[in-house]
Amino acid sequence: MKLEYGTPMDIEGESMRRIQEELDARGIVLPPDRAAVVKRVIHTTADFDYGENLWFTSGAAEAGTAALKRGAAIVTDTNMARAGVSAAACERLGAERLCYMADPRMARRAGELGVTRAAAAVDLWAELHPEAVFAVGNAPTALLRMAELIEEGRLRPALVIGVPVGFVNVVESKERIWSVCRERQIPAIVAMGRKGGSAVAAAICNALLYQAAGMR
Repeated sequence: MKLEYGTPMDIEGESMRRIQEELDARGIVLPPDRAAVVKRVIHTTADFDYGENLWFTSGAAEAGTAALKRGAAIVTDTNMARAGVSAAACERLGAERLCYMADPRMARRAGELGVTRAAAAVDLWAELHPEAVFAVGNAPTALLRMAELIEEGRLRPALVIGVPVGFVNVVESKERIWSVCRERQIPAIVAMGRKGGSAVAAAICNALLYQAAGMR
């Protein structure tokens, strides 16, 4: 069988063309500042629901891109998400990819506080990287702790990416972080509802990284 689109660049280009074609057919019009992020997520998941359930606070994509241009770190709640973030783009921008979930300190701190490791990790994020891009694709407890620290005035991330997937506390955590970020005027991109995951978190990071690094 002859492949019609043989190179990775050709395949991605054709994929994006087909994504836009289907968005048009569905009557989904993406604001220009959000289109690259939404289409990158659809490209990763083949799920067009993200055309409507991926919410952005005003100027969120631009704020995330600007932070990455300055070399802001990306901190994720899973090593899977960290691995999915483009190393080449981060290297070009001088941005670190970080995840502390396997750090022994997190297990100890979580046990002492009676919380999840993800929630405990957010305290470390706030301490070490208060102006980073925080990308949460798995742990709603991380979003809930983040909301608490923001309300207490102890944390102001460059961008919050809230896209955990699942059934327990997922919808509620997204609604809470969305509300808090809007109230405190903190840039946020949130996948409302149950859908999300580490791959979605990485896809959003990559869309912003590619724009910041001029790679797309």
